[in-house]
Amino acid sequence: MKGKNLIFIFVLLFVFDLLVWRTIAFAKPADNLNIYFLSVGQGDSELVVLPGGIRVLIDGGPNDKVSDDLASILPQTDRYIDLVIDSHPHPDHFVGLINVLKFYKVGAFIYNGRDGGPGAWQELLKVAEENKVPVEILAANDKIRYKDSEFDILSPDKNFINKKDLNETSLVALLKSGSFKALFVGDAGAEVEKYLLSKKIDVSADVLKVGHHGSKYSSIEAFLQSVSPKIAAIEVGKNTFGHPTPETLSRLAIVGAKVFRTDKDGTIKISLAGDSSEFQVFKEK
Repeated sequence: MKGKNLIFIFVLLFVFDLLVWRTIAFAKPADNLNIYFLSVGQGDSELVVLPGGIRVLIDGGPNDKVSDDLASILPQTDRYIDLVIDSHPHPDHFVGLINVLKFYKVGAFIYNGRDGGPGAWQELLKVAEENKVPVEILAANDKIRYKDSEFDILSPDKNFINKKDLNETSLVALLKSGSFKALFVGDAGAEVEKYLLSKKIDVSADVLKVGHHGSKYSSIEAFLQSVSPKIAAIEVGKNTFGHPTPETLSRLAIVGAKVFRTDKDGTIKISLAGDSSEFQVFKEK
């Protein structure tokens, strides 16, 4: 798998070089790093726009709301997304990606290799094939780089990829851009968090995409202490699970994280200007 992934990363860099020329020719390149935690209801979807204008969409929520959100952020005349990443094949993370792959030109689709069963998951893979979107599987220790920005895949490794609980197979990705870091954990729970701590992996980050919509089974205190986030973004909508739970909110308060929630704040935008380590947070509502 590693050799294949190294080739994939090389291809991505080649594609990204072409995209840089496209951006220079047709639009002003984006100097800022912008991260959008999209308000898609009870599900996850994040749009990362790297310095240079490279767009990475992580998850797509449970319905087509993500398409509306993307249309409000991206230029109507530029329907291109460089990378679409699905953290794991649960419907509240991938269903919205079906329309994205239909109506946007996508450079590559990345997932963890687990099958999501019949129905919508198979439709997603079929749409990717019909639209000639390259499909790649990434796992722990793989990286995606563009200029001074990098996604490090921290999980899953062989200890988690075949877990019965698909939440624990979530792609956990640490974004590094200059001195700024953001951690995206999908629905990974306490088992993955404890494992990362046991391996002494540096999970510190300025911004944390809180695991599993604020479930009490994620975001253990030791993990949050190691991440030490300034900002914690919880992507959540109306639900019967009690998300986000009082236990998780309490643990986030203990580590001093400022909490934003898509059910209360709408889409959350974090913007980092140039090489500065300072960032701003904007709320839709």
